[in-house]
Amino acid sequence: MTFGRKLLVWSLALIVGFGITGGPTSARESAKTQHVVPVEELKQQTLRSAQARAENEAAVRHLLTSEAGQKVLQSAKIDYAQADRAISQLDEQELAKLADRSRQAENDFAAGFISAKTLAYIILAIVVIVVIAVLV
Repeated sequence: MTFGRKLLVWSLALIVGFGITGGPTSARESAKTQHVVPVEELKQQTLRSAQARAENEAAVRHLLTSEAGQKVLQSAKIDYAQADRAISQLDEQELAKLADRSRQAENDFAAGFISAKTLAYIILAIVVIVVIAVLV
């Protein structure tokens, strides 16, 4: 092989080598700056989740602070502070279910679909579920 051909082969090898190694480096740099899920979207999801939890806790607490809720707590000899701490310890799914039941019970009672006695039973069931969920 002549010197010119050797130089050409070496030059092509270097160009190809730098081209191959340059590709992953730029891909790594690009991966550092671009995430699969944008950071702003993660922040928004976290904010939505926190807002949903706060709304669910408020719905359950609202039912327990109602007149019927206070009567049920007194008859069950449960301090509201205990129930409040227990509500804070519930996981997201349990809290969402209880909040839905609380909202439904309040709406049904306001519309006259259920009596005060039935509402008291529902509140008692919610209190029992809250206490059991925290104990287990």
